[in-house]
Amino acid sequence: MSLEERAFRKATRRLIPFLFLIYVVAYLDRVNVSFAQLQLEDDLNFSDTIFGIGAGIFSLGYVVFGVPSNLALERFGARRWLAGIMIVWGLISASMMFIGGATSFYVLRFLLGAAEAGFFPGIILFLTWWFPERERTRTVALFLTAVSAAYVAGGPLSGGLLELDGVAGLEGWQWLFLAEGIPAIALGFVTLRYLDERPVDADWLEPEERAFLTAEVERERELREALGGQRLRDALGSGRVWLLGLIYFILLAAGFGLTFFVPDLVQERTGYTDFEVGVLSAVPYGFATAAMVIVARRGGGLVAPALVGAAGTVLTAYAQSPLLLIVGVTLAAVGILSALPVFWALPTAFLSGTAAAAGIALIAAVGNLGGFVGPAFTGIAEDQTGSFKMPLVVLAGLLVVGSLLVLLLREERPAVTAVTS
Repeated sequence: MSLEERAFRKATRRLIPFLFLIYVVAYLDRVNVSFAQLQLEDDLNFSDTIFGIGAGIFSLGYVVFGVPSNLALERFGARRWLAGIMIVWGLISASMMFIGGATSFYVLRFLLGAAEAGFFPGIILFLTWWFPERERTRTVALFLTAVSAAYVAGGPLSGGLLELDGVAGLEGWQWLFLAEGIPAIALGFVTLRYLDERPVDADWLEPEERAFLTAEVERERELREALGGQRLRDALGSGRVWLLGLIYFILLAAGFGLTFFVPDLVQERTGYTDFEVGVLSAVPYGFATAAMVIVARRGGGLVAPALVGAAGTVLTAYAQSPLLLIVGVTLAAVGILSALPVFWALPTAFLSGTAAAAGIALIAAVGNLGGFVGPAFTGIAEDQTGSFKMPLVVLAGLLVVGSLLVLLLREERPAVTAVTS
């Protein structure tokens, strides 16, 4: 085995499983509210409008605090900053058990988004410190399978916790928030001891492996700086950054606009119990996980996944039978989620240094406006029309627009992939 292969394999085995685990926990705390809604509708009289705004307002906290949080990570280091984020968001997530109405729901969801704002873009930035671009698409894809895995594990888990309704005087949704918030706190303390900032700090690598990874990442950074794109103003003034933010806005608007309502949609059209809904809702994301692994190995573009996601969203809008409904959600999940690892390889190909920290966070912030608009629009439109058909068709149309915007990126991308060992 060559030095290159040995070094990348060790780094992948050490970092990606752990980052995968903590992102599963993070994502579960973000979306478990979609399962809680199965009881919040009755217990707190939440309409789809209240739920959609509350589910989406998480993303507004993300928008406000994303860039400063990522700049702080670059300054203070990934290990301490990511650990702090996890502990704070775990406490806030568990505190969701105390919501008593729409106002407290909105406030805690906003605070949860603010706490988690630097987490995902921080990990993307962290990976640029360890892997050059030719390896990063694969590692990012492996890491991002945590998104779909969170649904696979979270569906049955959340459905099961809802069945604890009445135990020890707590509602099922209270058990859900409490039980799923605690792991983030525990893993925050583990992160402090487990993560190494950069290859030079890793005593689990041989000296020549540390030197190789450090040199590869540094060589790519120097090339990006030669091409331009290392200062804060390079990120804020880059048309590519803003275009990527718009594409990410569309992906999150469509993704969350559908995802947050999947359990409610499934129960409405099937009449299944909370646990059965949790299990059935997990099925599409099992297929999405497999699709993301395939992307990690083979690569691909963004246009095809966006169009598959659009087709699945339209089918979901009109499907009435459980089988067609799950097929539709599966296509939507496979399309949207398999686009994510390809997407996140793009900004790190032309940004470095402070511009990378700011640019990645800016893209995430602009995109997360979609994370608010999508669920809020779906909830309001469903209450107004009495059906999910219209909002889901609109979200599908957004994905088609997004696939067209991707074409504008193709001629602009610089060839950082020319960096080789």
